Amino acid sequence: MRALFMAAVVVLSTALSGCGYNTIQSSDEAVKSSWSEVLNQYQRRADLIPNLVNTVKGYAAHEQETLTAVVDARSRATGINVSPDMLENPEAFAQFDAAQGQLTSALSRLMVVVERYPDLKANENFRDLQAQLEGTENRITVARNRYIKSVQDYNIVVRQFPSNLTAKVFGYKVKPNFSVQNEAEISSAPTVDFGSK
Repeated sequence: MRALFMAAVVVLSTALSGCGYNTIQSSDEAVKSSWSEVLNQYQRRADLIPNLVNTVKGYAAHEQETLTAVVDARSRATGINVSPDMLENPEAFAQFDAAQGQLTSALSRLMVVVERYPDLKANENFRDLQAQLEGTENRITVARNRYIKSVQDYNIVVRQFPSNLTAKVFGYKVKPNFSVQNEAEISSAPTVDFGSK
């Protein structure tokens, strides 16, 4: 009887060690941590925008449409209620991702406008803000890449046997990931035309 009990304990402990619960927990925490870093970098960018817009406004006041687009995009991006539940809701995640993409696009248009104003480009405050914004965009890219990797690792654990059984029991589901906003545009090769001379 005692041998049967010991065998049952060994089988049960082996089964529990292979259930993947701890791996799911570790992977879930990695996703949350990397998501927090993404949000941190997006907030850093959002905090830089008012100073950037005010600096540009002094030099390019008649570019009001572009400046308004940046301010509006920032408002939409920061107006989305970001909570941990967003990682479980693909629609909310896509809405957040789209708002951040619109902000990135508006900032790109602003930088194109800036090229028309040499005095603005020479302004020390603008150069500092532009350098900070470029650094922040790089940090956003790194943070998004880490998030993508941690979601990939988590999703593999949640979908792989036998941990997928544990995930189903405890309600862990595949998490959404970032997508490419302009996939159709970037999937086709650009047309290069140097013209004829």
